[in-house]
Amino acid sequence: MNYATTVRAETAEYSDEKFDMSDARTQRSKLPIIILLIALLLGLIAGAYYYVTQGTGAVPAGDDREGQAAAISVIAPGQTTIEGRINAVGTLAARRELPVGVAGEGGRVTLVSVDAGDWVRAGQVLAVIDRSVQNQQVASSSAQVEVSRADANLAQANLDRALKLVERGFISKADIDRLTATRDAASARVKVAQAQVGELRARNSRLNIIAPASGLVLERMVQPGQVVSAGSGALFRIAQGGEMEMMAQLSEVDLAALSTGLEATIVPTGSDKNFTGQIWQISPVIDPQSRQGTARIALPYAPELRPGGFANATIASGTLVAPMLPESAILSDDDGAYVFVVGADNKAQRRRVKTGLVTAQGIAVMDGLTGREKVVLRAGGFLTEGELISPQLVDVNGKPVGSEKPARAAKG
Repeated sequence: MNYATTVRAETAEYSDEKFDMSDARTQRSKLPIIILLIALLLGLIAGAYYYVTQGTGAVPAGDDREGQAAAISVIAPGQTTIEGRINAVGTLAARRELPVGVAGEGGRVTLVSVDAGDWVRAGQVLAVIDRSVQNQQVASSSAQVEVSRADANLAQANLDRALKLVERGFISKADIDRLTATRDAASARVKVAQAQVGELRARNSRLNIIAPASGLVLERMVQPGQVVSAGSGALFRIAQGGEMEMMAQLSEVDLAALSTGLEATIVPTGSDKNFTGQIWQISPVIDPQSRQGTARIALPYAPELRPGGFANATIASGTLVAPMLPESAILSDDDGAYVFVVGADNKAQRRRVKTGLVTAQGIAVMDGLTGREKVVLRAGGFLTEGELISPQLVDVNGKPVGSEKPARAAKG
């Protein structure tokens, strides 16, 4: 046991107390652990510094203050020819849909000769309405034509006889005029009766519901025995020529980039087949609520194109030449999109840009860049305006440009 002599400050006297050496040994044993933890912490800090400055091209705080420029990866985008493509969704419909209803007085349907899905030709009878009463009316009017014709023949005969007697003085000129008027009235009644017969026959013909044009029957809404009239609405719906269309809904920005005649690829929902069509009409108005318009894409007939179904459209909107940047190079805030470019004296400059088409290769920059600038690839979020950097030119994949060494020539 060791003894240590201590001095108490309160009494300025010496005292002998026992001192335990085990506490000192415990403190000495903890010292290597503390040193090891400090070394690990310094290693983590150094690794994070290397990752930020070299791996992502970021500038650590304080470098600019100390006059040191961090290495920043930059790219020179140049100009790229981009094929414009606009994606849209919409519904399928008949390009020219013809509703067919009752054109005449109507009545009870006796025959329906077509069904939905059938092809019909112009003038083909689709349904027949009972005309038994109308047929009797036609017969009655036809008989009246014969009566009127007989009266006209009699009036003509009386006039002919009177003309022979007038030369002998037996009949006056006034009688001749009266008989001539009677003959003319009888002839007019014949024409009236014939017109009535023609009218009834025309009415009867309208009791047949016929196809106004050739095409595909989309819907049939009538059954035999049903009583129909002019107010019954459409009994059939026909797609003229079987032609279909897609009514693609597009934003006003995309709609402004389209024109009639552009090709589009249509994929109906539930089908893996592609159909090629052309834009034949662009909506002249924009819906004020949805801010969208309609582009109508003409399509040929195909069983997979069912009116009322949904479809996806990919429209080729032409080509454009613009700088193409990776998504990591473009930042955004409340004012819009921007990038950092290398300015004079290797200082970072913020540049406002307008983005356009988004493709698998990157984002097209429509305004703000010429393509000759050096644009910061990934570290824009760590930079400030006017900060000194050391630009390192790389490609879009982050590989240094021109760093590959040429292969050695093989010895002969």
